[in-house]
Amino acid sequence: MERLLTCAEAIHEATEQEMARDPSVLVLGQGVDDFRGIYGTTKGLAQKFGADRVFDTPLAEDGMTGVAIGAALAGMRPIHVHIRMDFLLLCMNQLINIAAKSSYMFGGSLHVPLVVRSVIGRSWGQGAQHSQGLHALFMHIPGLKVVAPSTPYDAKGLLIEAIRDDNPVIFVEHRMVHALKGHVPEESYTVPFGRARILEEGDDITLVGISHMVVECLRAAQCLTQIGLRAEVIDPVSLSPLDAETIVKSVRKTGKLLVVDTGWTPCGAGAEIVTQVAERLQGEQVFRFARMGYQPVPCPTTPVLEELFYPTPQTIAATAARLVRGEAHDWMPEKIEAPELVQFKGPF
Repeated sequence: MERLLTCAEAIHEATEQEMARDPSVLVLGQGVDDFRGIYGTTKGLAQKFGADRVFDTPLAEDGMTGVAIGAALAGMRPIHVHIRMDFLLLCMNQLINIAAKSSYMFGGSLHVPLVVRSVIGRSWGQGAQHSQGLHALFMHIPGLKVVAPSTPYDAKGLLIEAIRDDNPVIFVEHRMVHALKGHVPEESYTVPFGRARILEEGDDITLVGISHMVVECLRAAQCLTQIGLRAEVIDPVSLSPLDAETIVKSVRKTGKLLVVDTGWTPCGAGAEIVTQVAERLQGEQVFRFARMGYQPVPCPTTPVLEELFYPTPQTIAATAARLVRGEAHDWMPEKIEAPELVQFKGPF
């Protein structure tokens, strides 16, 4: 019988197992010792491992990132938790100029084994300053690894891999993924960076989703079957390093590519993925492509505006259908209710 956990439970289990295995692993961040424990991901860890290894931090993201980097340089393996990804903007100098570059600056004699957990918000009125997907900023920086799991299995395995890695890792979590359930082995395991997953096989178009958009792409693929189209759905899992070859192989077969991001499209992860595919296929094959992501405005607060702002299974499927059958193809599937959006009642 399969053992099912939510993504939040998988992250908790990965953290607990690594803390038990390695005394150098510690957890810090605003609210990590709260009774709710960052959506349950750190719940009870302070009681089990003590305040020296699991502790709350003040509203000083830049300063506490410096503490985390210092701990990593001194031989610890800190997990710095940010309940909103937006808060990483307050510690960019530390992450980009210190964490990412220290190993290079000292000729590989120093390492910064730091995991930075950051949660993308949505729903419950999070709005312009609490809902941003900023992963593309960090994909641009040499020395930082960036991962964005969409399943509980990958969430556990990637976090363990990140904790054991000697380099700083930006671990991106979408709050709408936290409650999703999936098979997770009880034993400890790792998921390697730079290896994408094909979640659905098809011949007509390649759909690449990032973070929660993987879930929406799978729903869109089901919609496309209504008009006889079979989409291949790929989860990159790891954004930097990126497994472009798996995507290229799929596009060779389908001839069409739609990348759906949980961020703005200009200079985004979708642009990078399309470019890498084009570089590898130039002179070999012409393919049709499109990008989807946030609308070009700040993230709204109301559910009505959110419905227009974010890609949905319907808009993804309609865009994919136009790529396959031409711009004149006017089709929109019926609305699909996403359980994780309906059930979410607020972060607190």
